[in-house]
Amino acid sequence: MKLPDIEEEILESLWIQTIEKGMQHLSLDKLARTETESQAVNGLVKKGFISIDDSKVSLNESGKQYARNIVRRHRLSERLLVDVLQLKKESVHGQSCHFEHILNEEVEENICILLGHPKICPHGKPIPPGECCIQSKWLVESSIKPLTALKEGQTGRIAYLQTFDDKKLQKLIVMGVLAGREITLLHRFPSYVFQVGFTQVAVDSEIAGSIYVMLKKESGGQEQRKRRRAGW
Repeated sequence: MKLPDIEEEILESLWIQTIEKGMQHLSLDKLARTETESQAVNGLVKKGFISIDDSKVSLNESGKQYARNIVRRHRLSERLLVDVLQLKKESVHGQSCHFEHILNEEVEENICILLGHPKICPHGKPIPPGECCIQSKWLVESSIKPLTALKEGQTGRIAYLQTFDDKKLQKLIVMGVLAGREITLLHRFPSYVFQVGFTQVAVDSEIAGSIYVMLKKESGGQEQRKRRRAGW
């Protein structure tokens, strides 16, 4: 269910004040200062997202989940505008307010993967993790490895970029190192040389270590040959 923008903004305010700042509730007069806001609050009550008790407004469980997703989209939007588009962090709050209302779940997830599952926004506030973040932790343990763990000649697809250095992230994106693209490690020494598309790039170990790759599964024939060579 997609709520009207003003209802999403009310839920977002409630999340920040009650979940992040620890307040038990907000007073109704702070949330509903205009007739439009009053109508939005009433709409959220009818939909079961919030409760009002003696003019004290609090989030219900469904409201917490919806509000959490709105906060996540807002702060991911801020990271996108700062890290990729290189806007100043002081100027992105208002623009992110527009982005948070139009991002769907698939786009939100792709942005999160592109940015390397960031944990904080440019202002230092926490970004609630999504399903893609939880899944990435499992995948790192199984089939996703940093480029530095690959052998020469190994090929895979870029899963995500993991760096908190904005300049390094921008450098990788400019080089075409994007989630979903095929990447092959060509050399490990004296620097890491890899190929993305038709471009060959040399980077140091720190940058190479921030590129996480999902390795291609070997065919049954390749696995059997390895087993024979190993004497299995």
